[in-house]
Amino acid sequence: MAILVDKNTKVLVAGMTGREGTFHTQQMIEYGTKVVGGVTPGKGGTEHLGLPVFDTMREAVDKTGANAVLVFVPAPFAADSVLEAAHTGVPFVTLITEGLPIQDSTMLVNRLREGGTTRLLGGNCAGIITPGECKMGIMPGHIFAEGPVGMVSRSGTLTYEVVWELTRAGLGQTTCVGIGGDPVPGTRFIEVLEMFEADPATKAVVMIGEIGGTDEEKGAEFITTMSKPVVAFISGRTAPPGKRMGHAGAIVSGGLGTAESKVEALLAAGAKVADKTSQVPQLVKDALGVAAGVA
Repeated sequence: MAILVDKNTKVLVAGMTGREGTFHTQQMIEYGTKVVGGVTPGKGGTEHLGLPVFDTMREAVDKTGANAVLVFVPAPFAADSVLEAAHTGVPFVTLITEGLPIQDSTMLVNRLREGGTTRLLGGNCAGIITPGECKMGIMPGHIFAEGPVGMVSRSGTLTYEVVWELTRAGLGQTTCVGIGGDPVPGTRFIEVLEMFEADPATKAVVMIGEIGGTDEEKGAEFITTMSKPVVAFISGRTAPPGKRMGHAGAIVSGGLGTAESKVEALLAAGAKVADKTSQVPQLVKDALGVAAGVA
């Protein structure tokens, strides 16, 4: 099994005809993802990469039966694209676009939560992949392998680093979810942890966090209730005090959001916390051995 996407996911790409949309759609097709079409206003009725292009999301969903949308639309128009997808009733939207104004992010998250039918992943995220089944986003598919480890991460680059370490250690993945580094994410750590806890194929979870915000601390509260082991890594532990970091979400205030507060919360919740990414595979192996009753 997997969470959110699998071999039956039918993906529409908003902005498929653009440079980034073209490149990553081609990568997704080559990986085996069921991409069924694209949406670019003004280019409806044409083909791109051998797939139909539509002017509107409604027409695209009606004619393709898509149940997921990937958004590569530029930041000024990305919120409208997500809302247009949500209005069709599509259950899952992944927003790759970075630089979305925080007012737009807040509006999107609030509207979608009020609507209750469409889950948003992102923005400013690397996407999601269920190895061997479906890749939605910009993750390099060749480093992933099928296996028992679920992953959720705020950082795209660290996702790739840790996944490669896991794969080389013989630890494949069920699903890897990039929630993104923006301060108002559509999907949070705790929600993904809940899905992994309910997924019978996931035997252990790797959680990659960063300084800023309190999402990791809130996730730690749920970890105390989990039956599955969690291994975590928090980046930014050596960041100079007061130094502004790259992600918009890397804002530390009131003693919360620091690397130390996140590590303490995770350790108190029973998670194993790596000091370096290279330590993650062994901690996962140890956790899986303990969970299986292996000495």
